[in-house]
Amino acid sequence: MEQGRERGTPGTTPGGTEATARRPAGRLRRGLLAALVAAAVAVPLAGAAGPQAPAPPPARLAPPAVAGLDATYAAHRANAAEAARTAADHGYRDRAATEHALAARQLLYFDGRGAGLVTEVLGDLAHADRVAVLVPGSDTGIDTYDRFRTTAVALHQRLTREAPTGVRTAVVAWLGYETPGTVSPSVATTGRAEEAAPELRTLVTDVRSVAAPRARVSLLCHSYGSVVCARAAAGLDVDDLVFLGSPGTGADTAADLRTRARVWAARGAGDWVGHVPHLDATLFGTTVGFGTDPVSEEYGARVFAAGDGGHSDYFAPGSLCLANLTRIVLGHTQEVTR
Repeated sequence: MEQGRERGTPGTTPGGTEATARRPAGRLRRGLLAALVAAAVAVPLAGAAGPQAPAPPPARLAPPAVAGLDATYAAHRANAAEAARTAADHGYRDRAATEHALAARQLLYFDGRGAGLVTEVLGDLAHADRVAVLVPGSDTGIDTYDRFRTTAVALHQRLTREAPTGVRTAVVAWLGYETPGTVSPSVATTGRAEEAAPELRTLVTDVRSVAAPRARVSLLCHSYGSVVCARAAAGLDVDDLVFLGSPGTGADTAADLRTRARVWAARGAGDWVGHVPHLDATLFGTTVGFGTDPVSEEYGARVFAAGDGGHSDYFAPGSLCLANLTRIVLGHTQEVTR
């Protein structure tokens, strides 16, 4: 706090004028917060939301169960195939190609309307002893889904390779909410996360109902996805809650999440989020910003090494972070490097 410089304590500038080391930092933080507030209350840019590809409504099904899991996959695959045909008929070729590829995968949920929602399973969820649920951050939709899926594939491949004999694994790529745009008012507030939290809680319940009894379930939450996970955390039946490249969670401490899960946090040395002020402010009844930095000591998470990567590198094949995430999901927590 540099209290010793209060009340006229001389600084180091010529003439004995007061100069505190905190002034430039304080001005920078205030300036960044002001920009954050401005972004949160600004009117979105005209045309930011382009025309949306038409799509059929999602298949209406009972919650997934082990006995009907193949039927669930089949119904959502059929819906994705229909969405692909509809998009192609209306000239949305890129969307149609992505949906056509999705129609060949294990889909626990699919909705091609708007930006799109997808829940994809990699591995044998019905018999999995270790399950990782990936929650994405901003700018993720069907049109950018392959980027998100790449992270899930990288983790699944590493889990498959390193799981002990007899331990079965699965990864669930959960694009189950309308993510905010990186440059948008909603990315600086908890509104989208509050809307998404009930859906994430339902997803975890569904995973528990399908996976092996007493399966270990880990939530891996990237960027704005960490805000979503934090909003869903209280009482959630997961074993590990991992924040990656988090701008903050909206909670002052890990204890405030009211979860039985082990709470982990990591940030790569090259992640620009490290330069974002971890502050919050209330303006016109809206809280802007997400508070305490999850990798700070005061937050109280288990901070682990993420290497030198940037904001999109947490699941890079061969990376230190991916190695540590694999250890967390497998339950080898003593091997996680700090």
